[in-house]
Amino acid sequence: MKLDITHNYKIGHDTFIHSFSPTQNFGVAFEDDMTTGVFYAINKSEQPEVLDGLHIYNVADIIEKTLPTELQIGWSDDGWSAFLIINKHYHAIFDFGLRAGYCRNGIPENTGEWTLVNERQLTEEVMAKYLAPDEQRS
Repeated sequence: MKLDITHNYKIGHDTFIHSFSPTQNFGVAFEDDMTTGVFYAINKSEQPEVLDGLHIYNVADIIEKTLPTELQIGWSDDGWSAFLIINKHYHAIFDFGLRAGYCRNGIPENTGEWTLVNERQLTEEVMAKYLAPDEQRS
């Protein structure tokens, strides 16, 4: 995995960070709209569109909102998978080749047309498919 973005922010503050695949025609974006944190899959064509969104957190549920938070976005070497890392912990993965999105709480359920997987929870088993053992931080 190659890190593309490292950004420090405070949870509950208006934040929007994006990153594009180094080899493919899509990207991802993280948004904290002061209520929720969401990780989006984006088609980077002439008519960009949001393909999918994964719930990362509710601001109201976070106890330590005043502390600085480190957000990182990385890509697989082939550019087909994107990873959201917050404070050194993996929170979400988008696999554009399989049209799959995974996050810790598995929300939302697959209701869109883009995602082809039903189980969206980011488990240790899912992470093992994408990351070398020394990269797996829960």
